[in-house]
Amino acid sequence: MRRALELAKRGEGYTSPNPMVGCVVVKDNRIISEGWHERYGEFHAERNALLRCKEDPTGADLYVTLEPCCHYGKTPPCTEIIIEKKIGRVFVGSMDSNPLVAGKGVQILKDAGIEVETGILGDACRRLNEVFYLYMETGMPYCVMKYAMTLDGKIACVTGDSKWVTGEAAREHVHLLRKRYKGILVGIGTVLADDPMLNCRIEDGVDPVRIVCDSSLRIPEDAQLVKTAKDIPTIIACCAKHLAGDDVQKKVQVLEAAGIQVLVQEDTDQVDLRKLMKTLAAEKIDSILIEGGAAIHASALEAGIVNKVYAYIAGKLVGGKAAPTPIGGAGIPVMANAVKLHDMNIKTFGEDICISGYVK
Repeated sequence: MRRALELAKRGEGYTSPNPMVGCVVVKDNRIISEGWHERYGEFHAERNALLRCKEDPTGADLYVTLEPCCHYGKTPPCTEIIIEKKIGRVFVGSMDSNPLVAGKGVQILKDAGIEVETGILGDACRRLNEVFYLYMETGMPYCVMKYAMTLDGKIACVTGDSKWVTGEAAREHVHLLRKRYKGILVGIGTVLADDPMLNCRIEDGVDPVRIVCDSSLRIPEDAQLVKTAKDIPTIIACCAKHLAGDDVQKKVQVLEAAGIQVLVQEDTDQVDLRKLMKTLAAEKIDSILIEGGAAIHASALEAGIVNKVYAYIAGKLVGGKAAPTPIGGAGIPVMANAVKLHDMNIKTFGEDICISGYVK
């Protein structure tokens, strides 16, 4: 199962909104085939492993990180080929919470006379697909807040200069996150200050869908996000209250002609993040990296959409009473009401550290 988990991770960035799944086929104490879900819309891990098997798998053991599917979707059900290939035993990591499967896959295998054991490295298998489980069970994207700050808690100098807070190794890890999560969200303040590309700049990278909260539609028409929108999917969320007038309507037309999807929210002065998340989830955006500034981070926490936090900390001190901090807004008045994290993890990237944790 550990090998199946390794294989599953190879699908990172390519399977959304499907889960990452790995499969290993064992016979006579030898691995005779293995596979993983390589890309959304293509064969699942079990079918890949069994179709590539060069030996007769009759009576073999099959290890898979997620319960085999049992319904027709973009591909045939995996239970079908497992039975067809006469697999003897199936070991499952975690159960599928998709209502179309949810225990039915295991039951079909048992009804076919196949011995099934579940919960093998179950916690690790479920953690691998934490995005899939939350998206499937709540209908909301899995949201991750990321920021880089100095040791005295500043994300930029008092002048606004922020290149670079952390070193190259930490920044490369951020690009791995951009590959892992389907979308990346920033506020208009970040766009106006930095004119970012918000793409994934690593080998075998996958660009996230770029999402900008821009209530008043202030984004410049020559911004990098606009100029590259036909190459990388880009969404701008704005508010109808700020769209009156011919000039604004012309700007909407210009943005749409550039390839940008403009989402207009009614009856609100600023973008409602919870409403936006539901809209994005309906478009199969199952996970979002929130990589903006203090304002968007505060709004995300106030909206209760943040599931996980990555805080990169550099051994630098810049000071400045007016220098920006990672989270703005009015702030929480008493420490007892602070947003709390659990399952904390600390990693080192060069001279920087990264503390991550899950929001309770």
